[in-house]
Amino acid sequence: MARYRLPLAGACQCGAVAYRLHGAPLTLYCCHCSECQHQSSSAFGMSSLVRHDDLEVDWSALQVWSRPATGGGRLDCHFCPGCGGRLFHVSAGEPQTVSIKVGSFDDRTWLQPIGHIWTASAQPWFTIPDGVLLDSGDPEELAPYMDRWREKTQGWFGA
Repeated sequence: MARYRLPLAGACQCGAVAYRLHGAPLTLYCCHCSECQHQSSSAFGMSSLVRHDDLEVDWSALQVWSRPATGGGRLDCHFCPGCGGRLFHVSAGEPQTVSIKVGSFDDRTWLQPIGHIWTASAQPWFTIPDGVLLDSGDPEELAPYMDRWREKTQGWFGA
């Protein structure tokens, strides 16, 4: 029996923009890049990659701000026009996946990141846990992050 029932629900801080995730997340990691620190007003950002087709949301209800991505290309940042809560990032080069800002999920008890990226810019006081995947910058490939997540969460998500 699944520990977490799909769909997973979430919303912006004011609740005006809600979403539902109908498929299991592909991975979950912490990003320590300066952009994530600035955007989250914290030491790092947490993101979960999901399939675009698994995400049910009224995209027209969101505002979009685009910025150059750290590794090149463009990143579209989707947020609530009312409260300004950032919900999703979509890379122009990979529109089939969406990065959900995981603090927006209603149930956050499953948030156990399997890796940390951009560790070269991590805050010096933050201790990265043992046994997680690490990349000093942008990972060349996300397959190891997806594989580790799939191993860790096998049986976690279901209808």
